[in-house]
Amino acid sequence: MDTEVRRREILRMARQVGYVDVTDLANDLTVSKETVRRDLNALEGHGLVRRTHGGAHPVESAGFETTLALRSIRHVPEKARVATAAAQLLGEAETLFIDEGYTPQLIAQSMPRDRQLTVVTASLGVAHILADADRIEVLLLGGRVRSGTMASVDHWATQMLAGFAIDLAFIGANGISREYGLTTPDPAVNELKAQAMRSAQRHIFAGVHTKFGCASFCRFAHVSDIETIVTDSGLPSAEAQRYSMLGPRVIRV
Repeated sequence: MDTEVRRREILRMARQVGYVDVTDLANDLTVSKETVRRDLNALEGHGLVRRTHGGAHPVESAGFETTLALRSIRHVPEKARVATAAAQLLGEAETLFIDEGYTPQLIAQSMPRDRQLTVVTASLGVAHILADADRIEVLLLGGRVRSGTMASVDHWATQMLAGFAIDLAFIGANGISREYGLTTPDPAVNELKAQAMRSAQRHIFAGVHTKFGCASFCRFAHVSDIETIVTDSGLPSAEAQRYSMLGPRVIRV
């Protein structure tokens, strides 16, 4: 197996399972660990993977996006902590936008059930979680449902969202970086997120540390547009400080 073929196989495996381990790759491909590390470094240099201690995970791009099913099994304890902390920032908000994705679903689960709230969402999962809450009214945006994320997009959803004035938006992203801001691979998803930014007075980004330093295809917001960033302690404190210098409060849990 030549170098290019091997690297394509490593990328395929990373995208299939969401993470690759150096030792496992060396065994599976019958090469040295050092060869695997060079391959991962090369793939990272092309923006296709992000190195971690002992392995790498795929970077989402215009040609690749992880499914909701995969997101629901990776970094679950960290996502749960992030979601709980984000929900505690509700303040006096009465109308909310809760984005698509697994962490937003956990935020929905953490919403208080003892106060009157109106939640606007494109996520079928979020709507399902909140549908039986007596004091929470759920407005589900209509549109084309993306099978990978189980959320609606396109002009029907965006136009409906544009008609609302929302107190607080809990925003997710496929990547966040100081240079490129908050990004997502799909232009239709990007437009809906951009409209959520326009419709809401306050904006909270909630995401685990693996999102940071990654840039996807479409930008829908700058870091300075966000009021608060909530992430886990896997983001180094020095890097959190760099993001806070752009404007938002950064909370690590």
